[in-house]
Amino acid sequence: MPEATSSTRKRIVDAATKLFYGEGIGRVSVDAVAAKAGLTKRTLYYHFKSKDDLIAAYLDGRDQPNLKQMAGWFDDAEGGADKKVEAIFTNLARVTRHPKWKGCGFLRTAAELASMPGHPAVKAGARHKTRFETWLAGELSSHGISEPQMLAREIVLLMDGAFSIMLIHRNPDYVEAAGHAAAMLVQARSGAPNTPATPFRRAT
Repeated sequence: MPEATSSTRKRIVDAATKLFYGEGIGRVSVDAVAAKAGLTKRTLYYHFKSKDDLIAAYLDGRDQPNLKQMAGWFDDAEGGADKKVEAIFTNLARVTRHPKWKGCGFLRTAAELASMPGHPAVKAGARHKTRFETWLAGELSSHGISEPQMLAREIVLLMDGAFSIMLIHRNPDYVEAAGHAAAMLVQARSGAPNTPATPFRRAT
């Protein structure tokens, strides 16, 4: 892809990301994305044949940065696998306190497209969640944790459950509670003495 074409495409995706995440995909028009990018709608459609493709590109663009961030939190945490898993949730709780945080973009988009399971953006979200689950299972396995695939899936359920309830309560304590539960699950499969996980505040 020529550099100019790649640069323009990135400009469009960056504009779409800000608008779609901030306002939701249903409330943002192609005209609004083009205006945000400082381009004509014709130029936008040269790079993306439809709004659906643009929505999918928005989520694909969030995939690797999100995975890299969570992997960094895991790697930087001290202690065993339980503490490293809990650190992901602890950092997510910190992120959710930011006033610009509006939930998991993948889950929010899937919710808006609930009647369209074959939509390219829903598939992009599924790929992201699967990549995270696969990565986590590999890390758990490397730490000698039994049943890493099933455990990774259980942790994903805790994480996405916390993301979902945060859209209602906007209380990071729920994310910390999910992290505490995830750490306990890891401890139960580690074969190590059951040391207390990091205490968490009760949600109010």
